Amino acid sequence: MMPAMRRAAFLSAVVLGAMSVSLHAPELTLPLKPNSVRFAVIGDMGTGDKPQYELAGKLVEYRQSFVFEFVLTVGDNIYDGSAPIDFENKFERPYKPLLDAGVKFYATLGNHDKPNESFYKPFNMGGQQYYTFKKGNVQFFALDSSYMRPKELSWLETELKRSTADWKIAYFHHPLYSSGAFHGSATELRGILEPLFVTYGVQVVFAGHEHSYERVKPQQGITYFVEGASGQLRKGDLRERSALTAVGYDQDLSFMLIEIADDAFHFQTVSRTGQTVDSGVILRSAIE
Repeated sequence: MMPAMRRAAFLSAVVLGAMSVSLHAPELTLPLKPNSVRFAVIGDMGTGDKPQYELAGKLVEYRQSFVFEFVLTVGDNIYDGSAPIDFENKFERPYKPLLDAGVKFYATLGNHDKPNESFYKPFNMGGQQYYTFKKGNVQFFALDSSYMRPKELSWLETELKRSTADWKIAYFHHPLYSSGAFHGSATELRGILEPLFVTYGVQVVFAGHEHSYERVKPQQGITYFVEGASGQLRKGDLRERSALTAVGYDQDLSFMLIEIADDAFHFQTVSRTGQTVDSGVILRSAIE
């Protein structure tokens, strides 16, 4: 087995190598409008293995053209351990160029995460397992879907009700809708959360857990994304011809890039090799 120091140096080199393999600038479908809200979404990433580092390198590469200021994580941030070396090898090293550039990560916890991750400063959770924050005309609601207690639901309804943001986005680990064969839809959780999302005008929801990418056809006016393939992949997991799926991809790791400009939500999903596997725009006027 490769010694820890040598392995860490090797994996750090993978990030740099991934940035240099492309001979062309990344292909962007995003509009790059002034004063827009720009961010990335990753999930189920914290393996510390070579594919995670390669995808992280591709994310760093895309930021040279699409300068996002923060990243949402939809859980399973650190697999198999919570020692300092785990945080170093599975988060700090693969995303070091982003952290050094001041990019903030706003994490949620998955079923493989430990509750003490909420106190890990680079996850910006402030010791809370659910929280909310604003960027421009967008308000984000980070939830703990593993332990959805009445206190959290009451908090969520209060925060949604008082929000005056143009865009309301929720993100957490377990998908309310999924065509994945391994886990599928979290139907019990859907029965609890979806009525609140519909009542208070949530337009977009991000989740992970299923190790693939999927954009679900709008459900009651809400677009659901599953991005659980930023470190772990369950190849061939998506059910063929699912009535839920608008676009799905389960052949390689992926991440999402998002740009919100006024009433338009633009998205682009990119694979580990730099292939755009999905892109499009959601118009707020079409939802309302």
